[in-house]
Amino acid sequence: MTESLFSRLAPFIQEYIYAHEWTELRDVQVDACRVLFGTDNHLILSAGTASGKTEAAFLPILTEIYETPPTSIGILYIGPTKALINDQFVRLEELLKEAKIPVWSWHGDVSASQKKNLFANPSGVLQITPESIEALLINKAGEIHRLFSDLRYVIVDEVHIFMNSERGRQVLCQLTRIERLTNSQPRRIGLSATLGDKELPEQWLKADTDRDVVTVESTEARKVRLSVEHFYADNDEAESQTAHLYEKYIFDSLRDKSKVLIFANSRPGVERIIVSLRKIAQQEHFPDIYHVHHGGISTSLRETAEAAMRNKHERAVTAATITLELGIDIGQLERVVQIMAPSSVSSFLQRLGRSGRRGDPSEMWFVSTEELPKGNEIFAKQLPWDLLQTIAIIQLYIEEKWIEPIRPIDFPFSLLYHQTMSILTSKGELSPPDLARELLTLHPFRKITTGQLQQMLRHLIETDHIERMESGGLIVGLKAERIVHNYHFFAVFKEQEEYVVRSKQGEIGRITNPPPVGSRMGLAGRAWEVKEINPRQRIIWAQLVQGYAIASSVGGGMHIHPKIIKRIKQVLFEPSVYRYLQPQAQQRLADARQMAQKHCIDKSNIIALGGNSFCVFPWMGTLAYRALLHASQADYNKSHGVELGNSPYYFIMNNADGIEGVRKNMKSLCSPNLALPAAKIPLLNKYDEYLPQDLLVSSYLQDEMDFEAMRESLLCI
Repeated sequence: MTESLFSRLAPFIQEYIYAHEWTELRDVQVDACRVLFGTDNHLILSAGTASGKTEAAFLPILTEIYETPPTSIGILYIGPTKALINDQFVRLEELLKEAKIPVWSWHGDVSASQKKNLFANPSGVLQITPESIEALLINKAGEIHRLFSDLRYVIVDEVHIFMNSERGRQVLCQLTRIERLTNSQPRRIGLSATLGDKELPEQWLKADTDRDVVTVESTEARKVRLSVEHFYADNDEAESQTAHLYEKYIFDSLRDKSKVLIFANSRPGVERIIVSLRKIAQQEHFPDIYHVHHGGISTSLRETAEAAMRNKHERAVTAATITLELGIDIGQLERVVQIMAPSSVSSFLQRLGRSGRRGDPSEMWFVSTEELPKGNEIFAKQLPWDLLQTIAIIQLYIEEKWIEPIRPIDFPFSLLYHQTMSILTSKGELSPPDLARELLTLHPFRKITTGQLQQMLRHLIETDHIERMESGGLIVGLKAERIVHNYHFFAVFKEQEEYVVRSKQGEIGRITNPPPVGSRMGLAGRAWEVKEINPRQRIIWAQLVQGYAIASSVGGGMHIHPKIIKRIKQVLFEPSVYRYLQPQAQQRLADARQMAQKHCIDKSNIIALGGNSFCVFPWMGTLAYRALLHASQADYNKSHGVELGNSPYYFIMNNADGIEGVRKNMKSLCSPNLALPAAKIPLLNKYDEYLPQDLLVSSYLQDEMDFEAMRESLLCI
């Protein structure tokens, strides 16, 4: 870092750098200072976990508010989770204690007295979740100007999480509404460990503003160690108390490790591995160093796991879902373990980046499992799809540094309902034209037409969600009042009704489907016997017992990008040897390649199975496959049959006219005029149930399916 740039930082920051014995600032920190000190642009900082990107954002902007203190909150930090906010709060508090710049946290666990103090003296840095911003806009609309009148910067942490979600679209609405209420346009800074193409993230960050965006990416090379091993898991053992071979493999590979993070793609997967590791440890007289971390266990248990991971003098192995994929500081990890393939390259990189701090290589071990193939199953089902997807994801990043782009959502009608009610609640009565101007000028609704908004408003008036006054103005209706005046309204993501699981020791966690009284369930990595269920209060009383129990939660599905599917096909037929494959994985891949070549999948997408049955390999992503599922149900000749599974790898078609008959029927599915019955529309988003059916249909067809990619794939068959 140049001497002039270092001297530009505030004295308390220079002292902080000296006190922590930093010999130099990292490249991303230097480049961020140049952009923030030297331009008026928005900024995206893209660098790996523990690369110093948080400091890269805060050091220059804290310098500014130190030199010219704002008359309101100066920096608004938006985090995706309370845990990440709490983690950043501790780091900022240490940095700012000498500068006397206050740092405030605002989320559901923050006390009312702390929030009262903020209102009495709005200043410094406010760290907050999107849900708490929504609460402010609704309940404290009259205070927004005083809170944010001199807001200089907005930091969106883990921006890649927001960009691909309903919460991210909510954040864009909130930022624009705050800017309108304060007549200001603060600079925006997005922080992310994983970004692909720059253009879409930059467009997202600058939405509804007239500033340019500069993207700063770290150029620091990081060494990576990868390992992939494969195991068969006999499905008959799935609910037994016997550990699978892959679980013993994981246990043995971690014996000499001090800090390890294990990722699974679902809560049951997390619970299963920790219960198994704990049981093996008990049998081998090994200490119990195992923890669980996911959204279904209590805050205290999650914090216990985080503390154990940070403790330099304590060995700890923690299994987690996405909750520890984000940037919470959990210290120096020696290894990350991934059970089954991640759903995306982005997730792989985010998890890989949790290890390898302070110059050490990032180390990630993949464990791929599948059921033992049965002799009577079709060959397509016997291919190791999870192993193939793992390899494809790794290769896409190694070869191309490719990461999934933002998936555009043009018709977020559920969010439109939410923001309609939020604006009417905060502003009171609005005329239809005024309400339309408020809504349709928000970036997420730019593709929604005035006619579609009018259709939604008419439906909401008819269903008592909106009331039309004699003056012609609109207010929140009786049915919507019960929805809006509930703290769950602040969140736009769909929440499942959950039961709180308690024991004599306190809250253990939450599950969605309570098991019968007297049965066992797995939660927080231990077995519990259900003693009592209170359906009205939604409480389960449980007692800790010895032994093994299956987790009660269920996991969700994956969205797989078409480029990953196409790379899977390449993995099957290229001769490449991947050095990170361990012996069993190498052998399983060799077997799969031999089977694929035997059936000539590379020469034809349609393989005869005998009789009138054919296996079709469309090589398409999830959205195109979903369109295929719809097309086959809506317009397919009933004299034939299409058997579509839950994954987009292949499907089965029956046709008496042979392969040419299959091709003909594939082309018939490419009709552009397929009708989607309203009954077929799943309610994917939180407020879909309150919307007109034909709006849901248009949204689902546009945003949740890819007919163009489906047709492109089918016409090549």
